[in-house]
Amino acid sequence: MDHLPRVERTPTMKLAFAILVAAALTIPLFAVYLLVYDRQSQSESARASIAEGWGGPQTIGGPVLVIPYLSDATDPVPQGGQPSARTSRVWRELQIAPDLTDIRSTIAPERRKRSIYEAVVYSAATTGQARFTLPADLTRYGVAADALALDRAELRFGLSDARGLYGAPPSVEIDGARRPLRPDKGVEATGGAGFVAPFDAGVLRGRAIVAKFSYDFRGNTSLMLAPFAGDTRWTVTSPWQHPSFGGGFLPAQHSLDVDGFTARWRVGNLALGRALVSAGVPSVDTNRTDAGSDHLAGVTLVSPVDLYAQVNRSVKYGFLFIGFTFAAFLMFDVVGGVRVSAIEYLLVGAGLVLFFVMLLAFAEVIGFAAAYLVAGGAIVGLLTAYSGAVLGSRRRAGFVAALLGALYGVLYVLLSLEEFSLLIGSVLLFAALASIMYLTRNIEWGGRETAEIAG
Repeated sequence: MDHLPRVERTPTMKLAFAILVAAALTIPLFAVYLLVYDRQSQSESARASIAEGWGGPQTIGGPVLVIPYLSDATDPVPQGGQPSARTSRVWRELQIAPDLTDIRSTIAPERRKRSIYEAVVYSAATTGQARFTLPADLTRYGVAADALALDRAELRFGLSDARGLYGAPPSVEIDGARRPLRPDKGVEATGGAGFVAPFDAGVLRGRAIVAKFSYDFRGNTSLMLAPFAGDTRWTVTSPWQHPSFGGGFLPAQHSLDVDGFTARWRVGNLALGRALVSAGVPSVDTNRTDAGSDHLAGVTLVSPVDLYAQVNRSVKYGFLFIGFTFAAFLMFDVVGGVRVSAIEYLLVGAGLVLFFVMLLAFAEVIGFAAAYLVAGGAIVGLLTAYSGAVLGSRRRAGFVAALLGALYGVLYVLLSLEEFSLLIGSVLLFAALASIMYLTRNIEWGGRETAEIAG
């Protein structure tokens, strides 16, 4: 009995099938990418919930000396169609920055967990002192010395989230005398949030005064300082071993060891680009929430391993996994004569995509490194066993296992050495292309039509 002739697939057709299946796998890979993004968003919401009530990212500012004064204000008042003006006396504010501010902050970090999510919060103890002098040339700023209400002066301290104040009440001493505090306007850099210390600034005439202060507060993620003095010195110490310094001013000195870090800033008012004295300020702009990152100094307590960022980066190398694995099966098909169907390509690709889902799921529970080992081992074992059945040889299955093991090893190196990932990836691709070109150098890609006759 004769059978219909079967057209044998040419090498070009086999390559086209592999490419089409690989292209189809971009859909589940993109779905995994969206899954990572969704889980990351849930994690950020959970961290915000954990830190709620503890205090947000904190910005501290001040102290700033504020003295009210009376000033003439002229307002246009039309009368009978003729322009005229009316003069009235209004209260304005003279703001004086200290000549020198020396602040020390000690950050005590703490990890707080809820279910599988974790947030880094901290408690900060801040102490310091500031020296103030009354400008001798007040008339230069349009302020008459006898117009100053020195008995209504106050020192303003800024804290962006005053809910974070805890423990003993803040303490402020001016010239050795402790002053009562009240919640009121802070400084611009903290959006008007903070507390003030009222006092009689008559002692400022002819000499400087020194204000000493201390207060404890809580926050999460970062601590920033808005420097505002002729010379601002800020020292931060913490046992946290993964600091990230940011803002417009980096530390003049910093050290990092097994006991944590110490950082020291020194910022002058010339670097800030603002004068130490400003007159005619009606009030604090409470709608302003920061001084702009270019006028802040600070540190962020960075988590040593951001598992979502690492999983996200690994997903971007998914095409590399699919490409190398499919290339190996294609070589067995074209060179070794083992027929590999499109369904078999698809199942192998599904296993490769499943690795990233397993990596994400396990990483949230046992950490990235352990999850990588578990997910990688499971997929290598699965695809090795399947390859042995598809390729009909344990030796060929062993080659696939070695290839996958090498790929997962290289990917882990790429994730660990981000700076050299492009270099390593390009060298790897070059080696793969050279190997494929060598193995297929004698292949007739057009193929020829053959017929099988059974009788």
